[in-house]
Amino acid sequence: MTGLDTLRPRLPSPLQELSDPRFARHGLRLLLKRDDLIHPELIGNKWRKLAPNLTAAAGRTVLTFGGAYSNHLRATAAAGRLLGLSTVGVVRGAELADRPLNPSLARCAADGMRLHFVDRSTYRRKTEPDTLARVLRAADAEDAYVVPEGGSNPLAVRGCRALGEELAGRANVVAIACGTGGTLAGLAAGLASDQRCLGVAVLKGGFLTADTESLQRRAFGARCGDWTIDDRFHFGGYARTTPELEAFAEDFEHRHGLPVERLYVAKLLYGLVTLAEEGAFARGTTLAAVVTGRPFP
Repeated sequence: MTGLDTLRPRLPSPLQELSDPRFARHGLRLLLKRDDLIHPELIGNKWRKLAPNLTAAAGRTVLTFGGAYSNHLRATAAAGRLLGLSTVGVVRGAELADRPLNPSLARCAADGMRLHFVDRSTYRRKTEPDTLARVLRAADAEDAYVVPEGGSNPLAVRGCRALGEELAGRANVVAIACGTGGTLAGLAAGLASDQRCLGVAVLKGGFLTADTESLQRRAFGARCGDWTIDDRFHFGGYARTTPELEAFAEDFEHRHGLPVERLYVAKLLYGLVTLAEEGAFARGTTLAAVVTGRPFP
């Protein structure tokens, strides 16, 4: 879509080195891949995943899925406003339809996204063809271009390969927070053969390894890259935080003057500090942490 050219993304995104004694005392360097600076509204992996799907939509209404605090829904709504596209957000939780919109959903609505609320049982079955067809009919969007929850499909995965290519040769270990596995799948495929990729899961369940491998097979035909996922740092699950994580994020912000997004980035950075203390990385290792978002609101 030629309209994407008018958004002027900042690519490649900057790579910033931080001086942090929690890494330095273990002989480690910490770099931040500032994907949060790609675009003021389509930030981080949301740009990389949405851009190829918006091109494929070719001007059609874009329908996608998310929870009440979904970064993906907000990014899709913003893209629709910026590009003049109609958007529909299918939101998990029919009970939310009768409540005031939270700030995240209010932003979606303000950007022109039409919100369609479904019960949680229907939402869990949204990838089943019959269920999806019923949802599209109920949302009056049968001709829409459908983007899955989190934006993770083969197009998005191939779009995220560029993130790995931008980091090729720049770090020994590249780490990223994972929600649906799409960004990790593409990132790992774009790295050099001597680099390792680490995903930090922000959800409970232990399903992301299988999902990420499935996405790679659909996008590239096989599992590719050297990658693993650590499931220990979800802090209770998606959109969950704890006082400990909040204190960590505030301290990181104070140390480095960097706003820390809580649902993904804080969990990633906390995980890396913990792994450094555990001796998970050899001395002399350069770590690159991908900053995929900024705090909202």
